[in-house]
Amino acid sequence: MSWDEGHHLFDGYTILKHRDFGLNPEVPPLAKAAAALPLLPLRLYEPEQHGRSSQLEAFLDGKDFLFKNDANGLLLRGRVVISLFALGLALLVFLAGQEIFGATTGLLALAFLVVDPTLLAHGALVTTDAAITFFVFAAVYAWYRYMGRPTVWKLFLTGVVMGLAWAAKFTGLFLIPALGLMVLVEWFERPSLRLVWKRCVGLAIAVCVAFAVLWGCYGFRYAARPNGMVQNPDLASYLQDYAHVANPKPLRILARTHVLPEAYIWGLANTKLTEERDISYLFGTLRRHGTWLYFPAAILIKSTLPFLVLLVVAVFVCFREPGVRWRWLLLMIPVVVFLGLAINSDMNIGVRHILPIYPFLYLVGASALSVLISRDRRWIAVAGVLLVFQIVTSLRSFPGYIAYANEAWGGQRNVHRWLSDSNSDWGQQLKTASDYLRDRHVTECWMAYTASGVADERYYGVPCKPLPTVVNLWWIPVPMDVPIEIDGPVLISDDELEGVDLQFGQPNPYAQFKALKPTAILDGGLLVYDGHFDVHAASSLVDMARPKKTGTKQESVQ
Repeated sequence: MSWDEGHHLFDGYTILKHRDFGLNPEVPPLAKAAAALPLLPLRLYEPEQHGRSSQLEAFLDGKDFLFKNDANGLLLRGRVVISLFALGLALLVFLAGQEIFGATTGLLALAFLVVDPTLLAHGALVTTDAAITFFVFAAVYAWYRYMGRPTVWKLFLTGVVMGLAWAAKFTGLFLIPALGLMVLVEWFERPSLRLVWKRCVGLAIAVCVAFAVLWGCYGFRYAARPNGMVQNPDLASYLQDYAHVANPKPLRILARTHVLPEAYIWGLANTKLTEERDISYLFGTLRRHGTWLYFPAAILIKSTLPFLVLLVVAVFVCFREPGVRWRWLLLMIPVVVFLGLAINSDMNIGVRHILPIYPFLYLVGASALSVLISRDRRWIAVAGVLLVFQIVTSLRSFPGYIAYANEAWGGQRNVHRWLSDSNSDWGQQLKTASDYLRDRHVTECWMAYTASGVADERYYGVPCKPLPTVVNLWWIPVPMDVPIEIDGPVLISDDELEGVDLQFGQPNPYAQFKALKPTAILDGGLLVYDGHFDVHAASSLVDMARPKKTGTKQESVQ
């Protein structure tokens, strides 16, 4: 499992079964509810809620929901549904490539996309990434087709898909400026104020349809919770916290006028608060806030070398082809919008947050390659070499796609040197750790695991005793007793090794391990050390935390 899957699956289950959108509205409901659909016919243990803060409640109950039922079975059902978004994306990329540039482009884009390690990593996890990528691409494609030959049904479809994108992830709202800029590019190509006016009216109608779809996904109900249940913290209190990081007046107006559902407004505030509280890690350096360099660097590290070659080819080919240039510019609009907004964000926790740009870039790269092939058939061999390279680099990283890095940066074993969080260490290593320890006949070990408290290590057969982390010490406490000295194997998650979850500037209790060579690196983000170690700093943290067993992860990292 990964960090968010347990609570997303339980959130989706409570949405479908109880129409409760307030358990943890940090993301909109669509992907969560879709993943939970196959669970409804099952007779499942459902944890009782205890009125804790919504995020803490969701994570604790999500853990119980998974591991007091059949965790592997529930995750498999949810992942099958989410994988349908990835499969739908692949189909749309082929259809769009075929329609916009020709059959060769469609086939090339499809072939490269389906073996992309980043898409394979996140295309089936019970998170929002596959869904938002599908709906963003579908909305842009629908709008492109409307611009080419306007009909009422194409406009209606654009609005519906845009609304589903809003209901999948808050970044779906970026579609409004993206589609608007596509109108502007069209105006440069075909100057006509009348045409621009028609497009603006059409976009306004699509937005109205999307607005209705969003409300439909919340059951046309403003209140986040049913039957008078109380959101914790309530929206008014939450917006007081929000006031410390941004102007709360727009969100308060939306709440007072009930323009958007309460849970949606709460989630918008949470996005900004999370962005403010998360620490950025890049090239071995922690930053209190994000850096504009993060996503460009993440693209260079986490993308395959064939993908980067395709982008270079596109720069040299597409601008010189009058017949391709306009269509190429239209497809680059959503890339510029989504990447530009991400670069200006402080939420630097994973390349998955810009996953929606990849289908467009694959189409652009494939179109450039198809132009070269049409000029000289020898380029078919080049395309074949690039595709084989793409397949091989993907197979080499199996099954640890989350921690993929291309060969220029040292591959999966070295990604933790450059990036962290969902780029390398997202709580995905328990099955690999179990196999590793079993093969070595290890029954005694220690582990500082970033998902400790959210995942049940024993369920996967990991026998290690816990070492303290921010999560298992202060946010979701796990009973532990850590002596001053321990014997290995010691397994340490990359996030803990780098101190990503600690309060900025707080001494890292595992800093000494960074100078040591690990015995093994599991799934790119769980490092194994053998030997005898002085861990008095970690032991002291346990002693300090004993008198106080409550709090939140967010409070601990402020």
